[in-house]
Amino acid sequence: VSLAHVQHAVSIAQSLAGELIVLTGDYVTRGEDGMITCAQALAKLHAPLGVYATLGNHDYWSDATHVADTLAAAGLTVLRNEGTSIARDGGDHADLWLAGLDDVWEGREDLYAALDGAPEGTPTLLLVHEPDLAEQYAERAADLGIILQLSGHSHGGQIRLPVIGAPILPRLGRKYPMGLQKAGDTWVYTNRGVGLVMPPVRLNCPPEITALTLRGV
Repeated sequence: VSLAHVQHAVSIAQSLAGELIVLTGDYVTRGEDGMITCAQALAKLHAPLGVYATLGNHDYWSDATHVADTLAAAGLTVLRNEGTSIARDGGDHADLWLAGLDDVWEGREDLYAALDGAPEGTPTLLLVHEPDLAEQYAERAADLGIILQLSGHSHGGQIRLPVIGAPILPRLGRKYPMGLQKAGDTWVYTNRGVGLVMPPVRLNCPPEITALTLRGV
């Protein structure tokens, strides 16, 4: 996609005035070309509770270290099998534990490392590029404290046909390809993303920026 497309997406995201902004991977397709320009556009994202990112399979198929370093230099916090406390009042009491996994396709994820340090009883918001990881922990999500997983990867299929849905979905993006779905003891929200893979076409599957409201129970 064009730089203007990315800049427009950033502008929309900023206009939503979210308290927390997260990105779930795939900033480039293959190769490093365009990563610096992309990161410069993403650097305009700001939120009171921070802007966090995880990596995706295409970032690894390019240069994961370069992608992560470039995002960090642009002011984004990149979580690779790490977690951090999110406190709305800025104090020591965590409202959320934000856990970010490294890429699942490449076998780099470590869920327990990302959950390490989470205060007992604090709900966890899990960021992971490939949504179908949820199958592996779905029945244990309540014990692990994971209330919601946010993912991308599938682009919703990019092409969705009546009745059939998406004729082609990527590996690890087939069970939870789009939108909000229940996965055992947790929820998974898969965003359609703003970019494209080949063929660069969308049909009945527009790009998406999602505003989510989390409420305590």
